[in-house]
Amino acid sequence: MDAEALLSARRLSFASPRDVPPPILRSWLRCAEAGLDSAARPTVEPMPDDVLRQVVERNEELRRLCRSEIEALHADARATGGIAILTDAEGVILDSLGNADFAARATQVALRPGVPWSEAMTGTNAIGTALIERRAVEVHGPEHYFQGHHILSCAAMPILDPRGGLKGVLDLSSPASRHPSHALGLLRLAVDGIEHRAFDQGFRGCEVVRLHADPALVGTPREGVLVFDGRRLVAANRHGLRLLDLDWGSLDHLALSALFPDAIRIDEAATLRDRAGRSFHVRIERERAALTRVPQRTEPPAPARVVPAPKVVFSEETSTAVSRSARLIDAGVSVLVQGETGTGKEVFARAAHAASARAGRPFVAVNCAALPESLIEAELFGYEAGAFTGARKAGAKGLLREAEGGLLFLDEIGDMPLSLQSRLLRVLQEREVIPVGASRPVALNVAVICATHRSLPSLVETGAFRADLYFRIAGYTVALPALRENGDRLGLVRTLWHGLAPGDVKLSEDCEAQLAACDWPGNFRQLVGTLRALRALAEPGETLTAHALPADLRLPPRQAAKPARGELDVIAREAMRAALAASGGNVSQAARRLGISRSTLYRRCLSAGIGET
Repeated sequence: MDAEALLSARRLSFASPRDVPPPILRSWLRCAEAGLDSAARPTVEPMPDDVLRQVVERNEELRRLCRSEIEALHADARATGGIAILTDAEGVILDSLGNADFAARATQVALRPGVPWSEAMTGTNAIGTALIERRAVEVHGPEHYFQGHHILSCAAMPILDPRGGLKGVLDLSSPASRHPSHALGLLRLAVDGIEHRAFDQGFRGCEVVRLHADPALVGTPREGVLVFDGRRLVAANRHGLRLLDLDWGSLDHLALSALFPDAIRIDEAATLRDRAGRSFHVRIERERAALTRVPQRTEPPAPARVVPAPKVVFSEETSTAVSRSARLIDAGVSVLVQGETGTGKEVFARAAHAASARAGRPFVAVNCAALPESLIEAELFGYEAGAFTGARKAGAKGLLREAEGGLLFLDEIGDMPLSLQSRLLRVLQEREVIPVGASRPVALNVAVICATHRSLPSLVETGAFRADLYFRIAGYTVALPALRENGDRLGLVRTLWHGLAPGDVKLSEDCEAQLAACDWPGNFRQLVGTLRALRALAEPGETLTAHALPADLRLPPRQAAKPARGELDVIAREAMRAALAASGGNVSQAARRLGISRSTLYRRCLSAGIGET
């Protein structure tokens, strides 16, 4: 069967040939012309560990640049049952993080570090096709070329450097039946932030023009960025090119005067008018110092500068726990934070760090479930020059030593391999670390907060977690409640939304009601991620209705209907009575169950006429 005949046959498997997006059709044709057999199993294997280390070393700058975003996507992927993936410019998977159950199934189709997912090797897939198309791509189920990949639904977006070159790809993959409809929105936010930070590395001697028609977006990853060397355009980001109707071929060929005919003293300009007469608010930077390293993870994730991150909303009890944890940090006592995925364990740790005497020192977050097992020792403990094939010539400090003088946050400690737990225990006891390939220990001065969504005592009983390490890290334990236990989710939605869009974009009552009615298995992380995606996709001044919500969050009209005021009062009274009954009349416990403060529960009980409490 020739390529055109195979393409026609594949199109007939869909309800309508028009259902197949053009990028998928083009990819199918490329695969067919390359002679790939869609019924065969792709013959791809992970590269050897020593080769993988070399690939990872070559892409260390990319991995550090993407660290904030990949960890945020990792949390979203876990909540939706999928995995987040970072690849290099050849489609080789560098990191694969997310839902453990799906990750295990995904390895059956070689969706793991060290495997190349180029289109030539694995047919039509989001990663490989995004690399060729140089654009965001979604591939759902049977749109994959190889039949064995029909269990997947994937979204991917390429990461470009300031010259338009391919750096890598971010991908969200999930079971075909559970792919989140907002996946591309999350990826666009993440890639915007990554590409925006690439300009922070400096262009010495150049003029960097940051511009946008909306002054509120100047200084955010949605701004246009243009770099001029000798008043000639030499670098840009996607937004800058789009705002001026340019493409990457314009680099090195356009002078500043051709873009902004009236720009005489650009360094003094507050606005610029382009050749089409459009006016842009601008900020000019000159003689930027070149940075020697990518910004540390203590900076807020870049997407939060696209859509402002809402202020942390802590209950009275959690705020008290933050203050206590800060005092314990200063006293050298380890803190263990327990809670489901997305309940804000890292946010809690950052707040405790900020309130402690170590606030001016580094905060380093290490996701123990996110580090590739073959590289985890080198990542955590660092390594000496020549410790293994592909090792950096000068060696590496490792994440533990990056936290020197500050706070080390070990997230998902329950997923740390048993083989490394003994080494970590020694580090915490001796306050010193021995890098891979070294013979002498290096002193370590760090405070420690660990976090997990798993029951460590249960893991200790089964032998999956060391008892001595558990007692070492659990000097003080904090339990963060799940979002579904919050008794005022509607108020929480409104508070968070106000932090994202104060008066600019509004949510309709039906939209608020549906958001408040969701169970949010991904907790605060999932809710905030959804709100930020809605904000990023909204037009200025728009009022978003329930139709703007991702399909998987929309409820039937009967469920989403806003209760009348009297019905809300009845629901609130019954919830308070049930919580008090379940707590044996203990007001503090009942307040914790409802996710409100003790004083608020007292006040509401009195106003609702619930007997003496």
